[in-house]
Amino acid sequence: MADLPTLLLLLLAPALVVVAGLAAAGGAVTSGDRAGAPVVETLRLLTKQRRRTPDDDPLLARVGLTVLPVAAVLALAVVPLGLPGTSAPVDLDVGVVWFNAMEVLAWFAVWTAGWGPNAATSLAGGYRVLPLGLAYELPHMFAIITPAVAAGSLDPARIADAQHGLWYAVWMPAAFVLYLVSTAAMAFWGPFAAPLGRDLAGGAAAEHAGLDRLLLHAGRWMLLVAAAAMAVPLFLGGGAPPPITGPDAFGGPAWLWVAIKLLVVLALLLGLRRVVPVLRMERFATLAWVVLIPLAVAQALVVTVVVLG
Repeated sequence: MADLPTLLLLLLAPALVVVAGLAAAGGAVTSGDRAGAPVVETLRLLTKQRRRTPDDDPLLARVGLTVLPVAAVLALAVVPLGLPGTSAPVDLDVGVVWFNAMEVLAWFAVWTAGWGPNAATSLAGGYRVLPLGLAYELPHMFAIITPAVAAGSLDPARIADAQHGLWYAVWMPAAFVLYLVSTAAMAFWGPFAAPLGRDLAGGAAAEHAGLDRLLLHAGRWMLLVAAAAMAVPLFLGGGAPPPITGPDAFGGPAWLWVAIKLLVVLALLLGLRRVVPVLRMERFATLAWVVLIPLAVAQALVVTVVVLG
């Protein structure tokens, strides 16, 4: 009989698909559409044939389209879910490093998905990932390393345990905000949707139809959910109850608090689309290199000085 971590890993992919579908429904509502729009779009794509373009590289495109949802599942595998008997489906001492590596793999997947069809619009969308990725990956990396420095560990479970009485979102708010911003950029959501932009008829997804297009958009939503879930152990105390009057202010199972915090983070990310319009790439790159990266470094230095002091 398989042990509990193995069973959790087997159930992780369908659970992530369900939560990503719910997030997509919420995203449809925030954009002024009906909550059932993702279901209708999924059924429509399942009934359409895949599209081929002249001189395309279907293997390269399919690799990218397949890697994206797989990377999202593997990223979520190291996130503590608060379930009894295990800290995470895959317990790694370097879970933070693994998580960031899977996000970079997803970045590569979207690039190859746009490159594979060998068409101008999808190729332009795929190459938009490169300057955007360089702009948001550095502040994202500093944002996830900062709580690891404070906790003295790269294990997300230990980082969550180190936040008794004071969440890192309170102690290091700049890192928390930068994590949320870079997470939205990682999933090409809201103001950071240039690689899948309407000005390119869908960008990296322009030449994909049917199951291929569904994999791309589903993987994008799964990545957004996985990144939002990692915010819980990194900045919000994991499965611990809110530290309003102390670490034991409220009761309840850890998995319930993880779910509540995940929903709050997802709500913040989905609401970003209604508050901030799509940013021009050069403006976001300038903002990242001039403001976000120095702010991330400053936050990391402050935390390092406090920890060493």
